[in-house]
Formats: sequence, C-alpha cells, structure tokens
Amino acid sequence: MTTGTTAVWGRAQQQDFRGRVRGSLLGGAIGDALGAGVSGLTLEAIRAVHGAEGVADFVPAHGRRGAVTAVTQLTLFTVDGLIRAQVRRDTGAWHPPTDVHRAHLRWAATQSAWGPDERRKDNGWLAREEWLYTRRSPTRECLAGFGDSTMGTLAVPKNPAARDSAALTRSAPFGLLVGWEPQLVLQLAVECAAHTHGHATAQLAAGALAVMVHGLARGETLDGSVQRALALIAARQGGEQVTDALRQALGSVRQGIPGPALIEALGDTDSAEEVLAVALYCALVGEDMRHGLRLAVNHSGPSAATGAVCGALLGALHGETALPPGWLAELEGRSTLLELSDDFAMEMTQGPALHSPTAAAPGWLARYPRD
Repeated sequence: MTTGTTAVWGRAQQQDFRGRVRGSLLGGAIGDALGAGVSGLTLEAIRAVHGAEGVADFVPAHGRRGAVTAVTQLTLFTVDGLIRAQVRRDTGAWHPPTDVHRAHLRWAATQSAWGPDERRKDNGWLAREEWLYTRRSPTRECLAGFGDSTMGTLAVPKNPAARDSAALTRSAPFGLLVGWEPQLVLQLAVECAAHTHGHATAQLAAGALAVMVHGLARGETLDGSVQRALALIAARQGGEQVTDALRQALGSVRQGIPGPALIEALGDTDSAEEVLAVALYCALVGEDMRHGLRLAVNHSGPSAATGAVCGALLGALHGETALPPGWLAELEGRSTLLELSDDFAMEMTQGPALHSPTAAAPGWLARYPRD
C-alpha cells in the first residue's frame, strides 16, 4: 500500500485493519477509564482504597464506572479530523494539520457549551453527540491551546514550554494512517502536537507513539515498531529525551518481575516521555491486555494517561478480540467509539467509493462535511 486512497485492499486485509482500528481506539478508551478513578494518586493511596493489588477493575469516576476522560474525547476528535481531511482532499484543500485543528476546536466547544449547536451544519455527527458535552479533567494546555481559532505551528507553537502528555495521549490515531509512510505519520503527529504543546519532547513523544501504532496497525511486532520509532526520532533535533526514555523502557523488560517499582523507575510525572515509557513497558511485559492495563494504571503517576497509551498500543497489536469483554460492556461511549472506528476504517479502505472530486455519497458528506 502506498497511499490510503489508492491502495487495493483485499477482504481479509480490510477485516484485519478494522479490527486493529477498533482495538486501538477502544483499547485506549478502556485504559483511560481504568485509570480515571485513581489518576494522580500515589501507589500507597491506591492500595489503601483498593487493596494490595491496586485497581483490578473499573472504579467510579465522574459519577459512573467506565467513564472516560478528556484523553478519549480528544482522541475521538483526532479521528474525526483525519476523516474530514481525506474528504476535503477532493476539493484540493489538502492540509491535514488544519483539519485536525478544526476538529479539536469542535472538541473545545464541547467544554463550554451546554450541548450541540444544531445550527452548525458543518459540525458533522460527532459534535452532535450529547454525552461529549462535559468536562472530564482537560488540561490547561489543551483548553488554552484550543481557546481561540489561531493554530499553533512548529514555528510558532501554542504553550511553548508545555511538555506534559496531553498531546501524546490524543496521537495514536495518526498511526492508523497505514497507507502513509512512517516519516509522514511522524511529521503529522508532531505538527498537530504543536497546536497545544511547544516543547520538542512533547511533540516527538506524540510522533513516536504514532510511529509505533503505525507499525502495529500494519501487522508488525511491537519491538520492531519501537525500533523504527527510535530510528526516526533519533534523527530529529531534541529527540534525546524521548529516545532515552524508550530505551530505558526496553531495558527494564529484562530486569525482573513486572511491578510498580520498575514502572516508577521509568517515571511518575506527567511528562510526555515518561508517560510513553511507562505505557510501552507495560505493553511489552503484559501477559495479555488485562494484565498490561492493570500494570499501566497501578503506580504513582497519571494513570489515565498511561492506561490510555498502553491500551492504544495493545489494541493495535492484538485487535478488538483481545479487549476484555467485561470492561468493554461498561465502557462509556462504546457505541460512539465503534461507529467512529468503523467510519475511519471504511474511509481508509473504501474512500474512493464514498467520495471523489465529482461525486459523493450524500450521507457521508452529512457525517463529514467538506466545509
């Protein structure tokens, strides 16, 4: 496959790809929800409430079990922006960072409005999902970065010193552009991170995650995907902190039985490279998705962020059938996540049958307007 619009997809390829898209988006949301009720707590505090093994199941957050945070909200709008970019390509207006930015401005509207604005015909279907109109611990950096219509760029980024994980945690969907070359996936993720995060470490951590998901979505191994990310990040100015964190995660795999001590040695702050390292380590050593995600949230760090990134990696690696059904059944927004996942997979594999410069399925343009 060379580009997402010219590839010839066999039926088995399409089914495998859809399973990995669903796995990554739903897996990330499950990890987010698993960590939502304990994010920011110390390990001691988690154990004091949930026992010596820590969190083993969803716990109430934001008024319910299985609730997701702004991490999943923003990820949904990232996917929406990527679909809209493909649709707008027919018009000759081909600039995916702008389309993703517009999608994230639609997310910003959900953080202040009471509900969908039915007068906005250009919103598409996702911005009309009423359950998204609630604040779920968004970061100051994201609220400020998307607080006006000015788009941050690599030359003039928003929040120049920001290096937290909020750009990283919304960046897994860039890796699902399997028809793109890895270096282009990296560049798109980095440019979109600059919409809210100016620090090179935050930007390149987002790019590294996208490259890893890209390899997994193409059916490659996790280790091979990490090695490609390392090679690409090492060639970028300011990539040392990210490559050091990834190498430390790889080295920790051989240091003994997985547990909180090894995890917290990789970092317990919300810095992008530490969140990425913790999530990668848990994905590498997890016996299955359930085990990996439990490792990813039981530590003295940002549990929702590390859970979300780990879930996105494991979901892309194993596909939707690896998702724990009990958690999936309780996950907030599952129907929206499934619908968007399938729309993304359909756009990437069947785009030319849905729209072209001269014709388009009207239902598709109602969902993803070109305006």
